[in-house]
Amino acid sequence: MKNTAAWARDLARKHLETPLPRRWAHTQGVARQARTLAPILGDQADLLEAAAWLHDIGYAPDLVDTGFHPLDGARYLRDTHEADTHLCRLVAHHSCAMIEARERDMSSVWAQDFGGQTPLLNDFLTYCDMTTSPQGEVVAVGERLTEIQIRYERTHAVSRAIRQASPALTISVRRVENMLRAKPVNQQTRPIVLLDR
Repeated sequence: MKNTAAWARDLARKHLETPLPRRWAHTQGVARQARTLAPILGDQADLLEAAAWLHDIGYAPDLVDTGFHPLDGARYLRDTHEADTHLCRLVAHHSCAMIEARERDMSSVWAQDFGGQTPLLNDFLTYCDMTTSPQGEVVAVGERLTEIQIRYERTHAVSRAIRQASPALTISVRRVENMLRAKPVNQQTRPIVLLDR
């Protein structure tokens, strides 16, 4: 689907803007971050922006099923909209979701639905999510990780998962920051060739 990002924006707005305005503010900020990566992503920029718009759609009250937002969002996109498999996998895997799936005893069903291997563009989506505050502002990854820890009780699955995932999330952000430094956005460059890790 061409211009998937515009479709994703409208879908995210429909489900998040009114019931979850703070989540909507964060989502808009994540999508803005994704657009800053377009010069280094080439043809894959639209897919990344679509994933940025949709990464938290599983929080929408009308879409909650399991209570694990990456899984609920990805299933909704797959089952209701027959969305692109790569897009669904990005939503399911975003920001080290596999660790939280383990913490919620949902790793087998999550992996069965969306595979255990991290999808292409995952570092880029993690960068966008982990450098955007709940209000949609650009923040440092350390600040974002601290904010998540403060927001959730220490025993909550999200808090436990973030403690475990912090090193990997930070590495993902640093990898993208290094690419941005190596390929300035105002310079005409060939898109980065993305490889599975």
